[in-house]
Amino acid sequence: MKAFVFHGPGKSSWDEVPDPDIEDASDAIVRVDTTTICGTDLHILKGDLPEVTPGRVLGHEAVGEVVEVGDDVRTVRPGDRVLVSCISSCGRCSFCRERRYGQCRGGGGWALGHLVDGTQAEYVRVPYTDLSVYPLSAAVDDKDGVLLSDILPTAYEVGVLNGGVRPGDTVVIVGAGPIGLAAIATARLFSPGRVIVVDLAQSRLEAARALGADAVVNAGEDPQQLVEDLTEGLGADVAIEAVGVPDSFELCTRVVRPGGRVANVGVHGKPADLHLEDLWIKDVTITTGLVDTYSTPVLLRMLTAGRLSTGSLVTHHFDLAQMEEAYEVFAAAAETGALKVVLGGVQHDVVDVPA
Repeated sequence: MKAFVFHGPGKSSWDEVPDPDIEDASDAIVRVDTTTICGTDLHILKGDLPEVTPGRVLGHEAVGEVVEVGDDVRTVRPGDRVLVSCISSCGRCSFCRERRYGQCRGGGGWALGHLVDGTQAEYVRVPYTDLSVYPLSAAVDDKDGVLLSDILPTAYEVGVLNGGVRPGDTVVIVGAGPIGLAAIATARLFSPGRVIVVDLAQSRLEAARALGADAVVNAGEDPQQLVEDLTEGLGADVAIEAVGVPDSFELCTRVVRPGGRVANVGVHGKPADLHLEDLWIKDVTITTGLVDTYSTPVLLRMLTAGRLSTGSLVTHHFDLAQMEEAYEVFAAAAETGALKVVLGGVQHDVVDVPA
């Protein structure tokens, strides 16, 4: 099959690789009909995640069709259309019992495209299938469904829920990429009083407006002053970091009010300063986290019922074979206006499975 392979920092290509096989009785093989690229994939290509080794097939988001299952799989069967979650869960370790599936110690957690081969391929082996895929109805379009693999549950759990967004809150979201935009959509479920979005790209600020942001500001135009002006000097109740660079995290700690919450969502490849000389007296709560995807069933029900806005998140569509071009477009988002790029639409023959 063909797959997008990481060969080391700054090196990757769309290559011919062996078809995946069932390796454990809980595995499934899924034909990838639709996948996408995450900002985390760009961090991998930069070398920010050294645990990702050369030769790894990247990607952790997909919608596809089950073509084979292991003997222990009970919830899906060949022919089923499924959402592949970015997080796998053994269901048995202490963290999984607490619904902290992202911290799974039984071989799950963030495995796809990280510790095992991922979804930017024609086929993918999904470990712990029963707890790691979700059947999809025909009412959910592929391009909407794939957003539930990662960005919507990540923004919701690590941003909105960790940040404790409540009705009437002022929420500042730093970063209007896919995660930041998904944070707008999911924060609005809690009726915040005001959502303020900060970014450097005008196209992304316009997308934030379209998704319901009440105010937007370019990161170079003193967003801290705008937040103070709009909150009578108090600051934000919740600041959500959705970029993954030191400046954006430090901005969040400056705009949050005393007693407020900073929810870091971004993947950081460099240290950021924590200004305790300013924060020690402010009763500020700072949270970090990897998504657990416990919210996926709820978000899927809301998406199916038309209660979750996702339409403007997908800006570009490519065939799977255009993976390298899609990466170029996604990585140059400031010039291309790319938000979420979706790849798929090419039909494949069913994978040959050794007897």
